Formats: sequence, C-alpha cells, structure tokens
Amino acid sequence: MSDSEQHEFGGDSGASATYPMQCSALRKNGYVMLKGRPCKIVDMSTSKTGKHGHAKVHLVGIDIFTQKKYEDICPSTHNMDVPHVKREDFQLTDISDDGYLCLMNDNGDLREDLKIPDSALGTSLRADHVAGKELLCTVMKACGEECVIAVKNNTALDK
Repeated sequence: MSDSEQHEFGGDSGASATYPMQCSALRKNGYVMLKGRPCKIVDMSTSKTGKHGHAKVHLVGIDIFTQKKYEDICPSTHNMDVPHVKREDFQLTDISDDGYLCLMNDNGDLREDLKIPDSALGTSLRADHVAGKELLCTVMKACGEECVIAVKNNTALDK
C-alpha cells in the first residue's frame, strides 16, 4: 500500500492512537492522556467515596515529549484514554547540517526524519557525536508524535 493510499484510509493499520482503561486500573509509571497529551503517571491518589458515591482519582503526569506537568481528577469508575506508546532503539549514524538525525534500526533501515531535541539531551547528543562516540538513541512514539527521549553509548560496538 502506498503512502497516499494509507493516508486515504486514515492510518497504517486502522488502530486507534489510544485505548480506554478504567481510572482505578491505572498505575504509577503507566501512561495516560491528560489534557489531550500522552503523559507518564508520576503520582496518583484516590479520595474516599463522597456524598454522591464516586471515589475520585487525582492523576499527575509528565508529558512524554515536552516534560510539561499535567493534572486531572476523574471518578474511579470512569474510563480514561491510554496512549499506545512504542519505544525503539536506533544507532546514530550521522547528524545533518540542518539538525536532522540519521538513524539506523536493527534491520539496517535508515530514517532521517527526526530532528535533534531542543534540550540538554540534544546538546549532549551533538557533543558526543562530534567526539566520535557510537550512540544509541531511544525514540518514543505515541499519538502520531515521535521524539528522541534518551541517548546512551552503544556498548555492542565496543571491542
């Protein structure tokens, strides 16, 4: 199927970017959509059943792409959207002059569509690359967004 055909049918597999989960089933370090953003749950607390019969869950999450903090309160019996989050490691092969990363996966496929992150991570990634270090970039994908979230030395190539 070509890219234009995929676009016509609304995605690659027709799968939704999120799935519902009951609020009481969410756990710390899991993922949830808060204010329309994919977040990692860093804190959650449940209040007692109130006068109207619903225990409330207070969720605090950090956006997995922007590191911004979001909070929400939801009845424990209600459903919340949980993003499908995918992590993949790529070997960094090069950085283009315009700031795009050249990444290679385990199959040897190259991709050059991700920019260096505008953060301290991006600064250290560029410095390590200039220093000649072999690097592995962890790319996180959720809700149609992708971003390098971690970089580590590629020890598999060390002799």
